[in-house]
Amino acid sequence: MSVEAMRYDGAPQRRTHIMAALRRAGFLSVADISAQLGVSQMTIRRDLRRLAESGEVLLVHGGVSLPPGGVGGPGYASRALSHAGAKRAIGAAAARLVQPGDTIGVDSGTTTAEVAHALPEDFDGCVITHSVPVLAHMLSRPRSRVIGIGGELLHDNQAMVGFAALDLVRRMRVRLLFLGASAVDERGAYVRSEVELSAKHALMDIADEVVLLVDASKLTATAPVQVCGFDRIDTLVVDGPLPDAVAAAARRTGTRVVTA
Repeated sequence: MSVEAMRYDGAPQRRTHIMAALRRAGFLSVADISAQLGVSQMTIRRDLRRLAESGEVLLVHGGVSLPPGGVGGPGYASRALSHAGAKRAIGAAAARLVQPGDTIGVDSGTTTAEVAHALPEDFDGCVITHSVPVLAHMLSRPRSRVIGIGGELLHDNQAMVGFAALDLVRRMRVRLLFLGASAVDERGAYVRSEVELSAKHALMDIADEVVLLVDASKLTATAPVQVCGFDRIDTLVVDGPLPDAVAAAARRTGTRVVTA
């Protein structure tokens, strides 16, 4: 297909091209897309607005990124869509714990990613994360300092893990760590795989306060690998009432419970 065909007659083809490029890069600027397709930036902005209206992209400062769950494979994307409203509410409640100028850590996961989306537009603190979707979103927050923790890409969780990540984390400190989990019971928090543990533990070790974020479905779910007990969780943010045994464990350890 020629550039001229795209330019005058090919809005659907342009949008297909944009989505394919965005899935590869995670972020595209309006200027870059305009140059690639040989059309005006005004035309590209119309295309991007159309894609944003259908929920396929997220408009950000100077360009476009994938929405939460749009980076990577279907596993992450399907989890992002599950209980999406609850996750947004939890992310908003968690973001209210953040102070201006704070240094925070954001763990991998679809619920923790919502914290980044809920941060104020003028947030001038520092975000430390190994979450690829969080890094992609923070491109839209030029006032924030962002430190990406490198390593090997874990596709299913869309996170960077491994020795490179751990070496960098150990030299840092965060006031709040927003921690994710696959399941919670009275004994603590759990994940699906041991490969997630090293990064989570390293982030917990540099945090003044660990804030666990889980929607209600995690309170009845099971997962095989324990991350920590309630004694390591300072605050639990959930979207509904806790089972009696979990509530008792939180009281016993002094874990604060915030209901979104």
